[in-house]
Amino acid sequence: MIRDLARLAVVGFVAILAVTAYGAFRIWDEGRRDDRRPASALVVLGAAQYDGRPSPVLAARLDHAVRLFQTGNYHWLVVTGGKADGDRTTEAAVARAYAIAHGVPENRILVENQGRTTLESLQAVAGILRSEGIDDAVFVSDPTHMLRVLRMADDLGIQAWGSPTPTSPIASDPGRLAEAYAHELGALALYLTIGGAPPGELAESH
Repeated sequence: MIRDLARLAVVGFVAILAVTAYGAFRIWDEGRRDDRRPASALVVLGAAQYDGRPSPVLAARLDHAVRLFQTGNYHWLVVTGGKADGDRTTEAAVARAYAIAHGVPENRILVENQGRTTLESLQAVAGILRSEGIDDAVFVSDPTHMLRVLRMADDLGIQAWGSPTPTSPIASDPGRLAEAYAHELGALALYLTIGGAPPGELAESH
């Protein structure tokens, strides 16, 4: 009996390792691909802001999104992200101001400013896009975030492609990159099993 239990434990451990390795590979593979193309909208996922200033992670995402928007291949720029506890403004408001300061016309920006998790933001973005008669979009976020973003967008009926941020501060910091992979593996597992999102995700996205 003890031997059988030990074998089962080994098999279970190996299975968990295999699933984790496959998940990490899928995150890496999606994050290295840039599938940008002309679309009706360009959606940039929010990240932390500090008293009205974008964090380095958010600024990198916005710089990439603004460059893409200025190609003329997108009619709308959609900025996302709500307010963490204690904040006086939202990630989306900071992103909008930053985009305007970098040449994006005010009347070409749509705002999702309530979401406190990736899932909440994408659910709201899906509603915004539907209200504008849009069913396709290119999404901008960090490379490790892209797999989950695109899976959620697809499940919400959006024809979605990804353009990962090439200058993410997270990607150049081994410690933060490891944390990002661990977060995404857990968040993907949570989403795929119960359709949920990690609590407090907004506060962690810095």
